[in-house]
Amino acid sequence: MLTSLLLAASLAAGNHTFALGARSYIAHIPAAQGALPVVINLHGGGSNAESQQRYSGMDIVADREHFVVVYPNGTGPGRFLVWNAGTCCGRAPMQHVDDVGFIRSVIDDLAKRTPIDRHRIYATGMSNGSMMSYRLAAEAPDLVAAIAPVAGSMALALFHPTLPVPIIHFHSVDDPRALYNGGLGPPFPLTATRVMHPPVEQQLAKWIAYNGCPTTPKIEKRLAGDGTTATKLVYAPCESGSPVVLWKMTGSGHVWPGKDSKAERLLGKPNHLIDANEEIWGFLRNFTRAAPTGQ
Repeated sequence: MLTSLLLAASLAAGNHTFALGARSYIAHIPAAQGALPVVINLHGGGSNAESQQRYSGMDIVADREHFVVVYPNGTGPGRFLVWNAGTCCGRAPMQHVDDVGFIRSVIDDLAKRTPIDRHRIYATGMSNGSMMSYRLAAEAPDLVAAIAPVAGSMALALFHPTLPVPIIHFHSVDDPRALYNGGLGPPFPLTATRVMHPPVEQQLAKWIAYNGCPTTPKIEKRLAGDGTTATKLVYAPCESGSPVVLWKMTGSGHVWPGKDSKAERLLGKPNHLIDANEEIWGFLRNFTRAAPTGQ
């Protein structure tokens, strides 16, 4: 009886946009029944949910593998939105926006509309959205079972996680916007706003230590072509069972691997050696988390 009620409450396959207070999110539902896993896919700074859905192209994998993709909207004027990922970006941290609370509310709202698997909720994101996925890992590990940050280093002023979290990170050494080795990045387009980027490997080292992983990685893959490279570095096995993986690229820019860049002059060359969506789901699907109390 309970199963039939859950199935009856399932949203139809396709895209659904829901308002949540003054904000909103897009939910992409595959043609599948039952309580499905969820990937929270967070847009970059100055972008929005619709643009991230279109750019990342994750829906193709979601439809095939039967998971929901949620694209929340950050805050800001018009369609140029940002996340409070800690020390970045823009008005969100200055106004102390509670984006961790907002993402929790998004998942709670989605769960009222369609069956989801609360043990298999994950986060990914681009740039500022990547940074926000790290904040979720550190501050809401009861919510997310694993994360997959793309082209954005962890930007937390204080690192006090409470649970180990599996991580797969994608970043190019030659990223012209979110600097791999850290430092003050270039101004946001049409603004004078600049962001200080922490070094990628320095920040990853904090999770490697916390998760109880070896400090020296295994080189699992080396790929090269079209002036770019992609090397898969795996920090495992880990005492916590939560590995850390780094796809370290060269020759490419501030991009979602596997996707073309529509602003190559600004963001740098794309990287087609790997498909981030395939790598992300291939990693995330291996992990589960105990659902929050009362869920």
